[in-house]
Amino acid sequence: MTLRTRTRTRIRTTATATARLRLAGLVALPVLALSAACGGGGDGGAKDAGVASVPDGSGAEDKGGGGADSGKGKGKGEGKSAFYDAQLKYVQCMRTKAGVKDFPDPKLSGYLDWPKIDGLVDPNGKGEEYKGGKNGACVPELRAAMNLEPERDDQKDYESMLAHAKCMRENGMSKFANPTMSGGNVMPGGEANPTDPTMDRDSPAYKAAREACKGKLLEGLDGMQ
Repeated sequence: MTLRTRTRTRIRTTATATARLRLAGLVALPVLALSAACGGGGDGGAKDAGVASVPDGSGAEDKGGGGADSGKGKGKGEGKSAFYDAQLKYVQCMRTKAGVKDFPDPKLSGYLDWPKIDGLVDPNGKGEEYKGGKNGACVPELRAAMNLEPERDDQKDYESMLAHAKCMRENGMSKFANPTMSGGNVMPGGEANPTDPTMDRDSPAYKAAREACKGKLLEGLDGMQ
């Protein structure tokens, strides 16, 4: 499972979304055949308004995995502007066809604003806000944006998430696990077992740690772990 695939996978296992599974619900969408972590993106992936543009190599890489592989390389040479424009179309679709009227604008880098999206999620729903709206109303727009996402450097992403995990532990989250590398692909850290979380992401202590450590994550990785 690649980092790009995981960043587009969100499901809700508790009252809050677990970042490592941010877009996991997309696996169930036959038009995508994608899977997760999350944010968003998120979360996981997307993805905070006004953030500076992405450094070279900080877009996500598509290294395999079913339908996601069909978009491999499409972002190369397209530029950040095309990625941003595609994300904006997705956002506009989410506001209209999906009915999430306050769905936030993408960041200047083109990545989605996962913290703000998290705040819009219906706790009694199925996480449609993370995966293209109810009944996949905006999945075509989401897929188009994903295919234009710039390539990432997995090693840099790993080092960024490793520094973030260390920072989280230093700020009171002793159970925050390190990311791992397998076959050149990155598996985000955080919960050792996302389906059985041990950390309360809504607690003041957790939020304080995330605020203290947010600068450790490269653009596009916020909410990933």
